[in-house]
Amino acid sequence: MLATLTLFSPAALAAAPRADCADPSVQPTVEEQRLTADVPQQILRASGFDDVGPRFAAQLCAVTNQTEAEKLIAIEGDRLWTRAVAQAQGPAAGGLPAGDDRPLYWARLTMSKALRQWKSEFSLAQGERDALLWSLEQHSRGQTSIDFPRGDGIKRVLVSGFDPFQLNDDIRRSNPSGASALALDGTVVMTDSGPARIETAMFPVLWTPFEQGMVEQTFLPHLVPGPRQVDIFVTVSQGRPDRFDVEHWNGRWHEGTDNNDETRLGTISVPAGIPTVTPAPEFVPTTQAYADIVRADTGRFPAYHNTEVTEIPAGQTEPVDQPDGPTPGSAARAGGGGSYLSNEIAYRTTLLRDALGVQLRGGHVHTPVLTFAPDNPTEVTDPVFEQNLHDIVSQVGNIVAVATGADGTASVVDLPRSPRDHTGRLPKPSM
Repeated sequence: MLATLTLFSPAALAAAPRADCADPSVQPTVEEQRLTADVPQQILRASGFDDVGPRFAAQLCAVTNQTEAEKLIAIEGDRLWTRAVAQAQGPAAGGLPAGDDRPLYWARLTMSKALRQWKSEFSLAQGERDALLWSLEQHSRGQTSIDFPRGDGIKRVLVSGFDPFQLNDDIRRSNPSGASALALDGTVVMTDSGPARIETAMFPVLWTPFEQGMVEQTFLPHLVPGPRQVDIFVTVSQGRPDRFDVEHWNGRWHEGTDNNDETRLGTISVPAGIPTVTPAPEFVPTTQAYADIVRADTGRFPAYHNTEVTEIPAGQTEPVDQPDGPTPGSAARAGGGGSYLSNEIAYRTTLLRDALGVQLRGGHVHTPVLTFAPDNPTEVTDPVFEQNLHDIVSQVGNIVAVATGADGTASVVDLPRSPRDHTGRLPKPSM
């Protein structure tokens, strides 16, 4: 590792034969194009992460072969994740709130844009560049640094979060699930059944990486039986206003527009080579201790056990909402967590659990929507936003601790039911 780092030392970079090796004619992604807006630049400057992109671009100019490129991307991707975790778990800095997930999001995009536009000194086929971009995503999202202790005496908990999304509506947005992942990574919490080590990873709000197996590649090594198998996994995303939801049913259907403005409408498919269940189930249930979570005093926001789904009943053609879960032979149109990528990560991970035949607790939790103060239409932070971020992240940690230390689950009839609007339907989660 030290020898590899020496290869990209400041002295080596200063001696690089090219000061600029970017090809601006290469079109950035929709996500990367947003970097030129004022808000991302303000967040990068305030956090100090504005050095990430230029430094990485300069390092690419010094790379002379494929092996060097692979090493550089692994090192710098890991470095970004480690730096983001350290900053999120430290005191507030640069006028941004402690735990802010947005510096990581925007800094990663400066790196992916630089790599996408990099004019290499050696032949680099598009497939090889795509592999480098994939590696950058994995390393900078903590997906490759999950490291659990072996043996008994400590439980192992895997938690995931998401990038900010719906940025076309408000580019300032943060995602409390991503902030929670940064806050919890590498921590040890005390639960009713002893200490638990938490490792986390982040996922993009993009259809294509999910379809290419990013979720399964990340979770699979930690679900298979062995000395580092997790005891519990919790996927987390942002959901409805003012509430947490423990989602019971995950549906085999996805639809909507992602952060690159790509759309989907259809069934979820599992990539070749990934363990799965055949035929694919339309709905997969949680195995979380939802009763314990709902009953516990985990924080400011109420938590509900959500059993609703949207399905096309057997022999029918139109979707209907079912408050108590799917009926036999129906086709999924939404899980309790909707039909966007939050439902999809829950479907993929719980399906993988069942395909492996392991008895693990796992499922999805939706956080409240993270909002700014009503009178703040432009600033990247305010006291209301910061208090909401703190309270949601803290409650996610408490929910994970309760779920990890719980002894069991209860029947649905024992639990508080989710409040519905005048139509009898739950408001749909934002993700």
